[in-house]
Amino acid sequence: MFINGKTIDIYKADRENAPLVILNEYMRSGGEIYQKCRDTGCPDFTLAEITGLNWENEMSPWKMKPLGKNDPPFGGMADEYLLLLLNSIIPAIKTELKTEPAAILLAGYSLAGLFALYAAGKCSAFQAIASCSGSLWFPGITDYIKEQPIEKLPDIIYFSLGDREARTRHEILRTVEDNTRDISDYLARHGINTILEMNKGNHFQQPALRTAKGIKWILEMTE
Repeated sequence: MFINGKTIDIYKADRENAPLVILNEYMRSGGEIYQKCRDTGCPDFTLAEITGLNWENEMSPWKMKPLGKNDPPFGGMADEYLLLLLNSIIPAIKTELKTEPAAILLAGYSLAGLFALYAAGKCSAFQAIASCSGSLWFPGITDYIKEQPIEKLPDIIYFSLGDREARTRHEILRTVEDNTRDISDYLARHGINTILEMNKGNHFQQPALRTAKGIKWILEMTE
């Protein structure tokens, strides 16, 4: 399926009305992630993977300068993409499935993990969120979450991180673990069912497995 330049690959559940997980991805790896979910005994679900994203622009909540001299800037177009997701992409997925999912969940890795958390504060469309190795170094995201009415946020939010992700000289990137722990602890204190799962390695190790683990957890919590 193609919508506004985005590619949507759907991996269907075995049963009707199964939960639907929306996964924004940098490249097409949904088949691998879906299989890893099944291999780990994940509850039955439908996965809709969206690729073809303008990654630094559509996954960033507000504008930000490049991290390095050879990196692209962040365009802050998350609001525009979220409207496309809610008004066009998800309705098209439901039409394709010919059913109403039992729940709609949102997951993502890296900048898509940042987007998932940002979207949680912007709308009530998602019953659970998985921010897997989310780019929560992004300046302002901690304050943004703490400014949201707690009752507006999903009841179930998963975080993960590699235990070496904060080991960098970059002054912005090295805040990722402190920010992730701060947000997770804040949500837990306010009654959100949340967890921060630490994995071995840096940001680029086993992203498919880390994503599958996050999806499995939020699905188990929504059963």
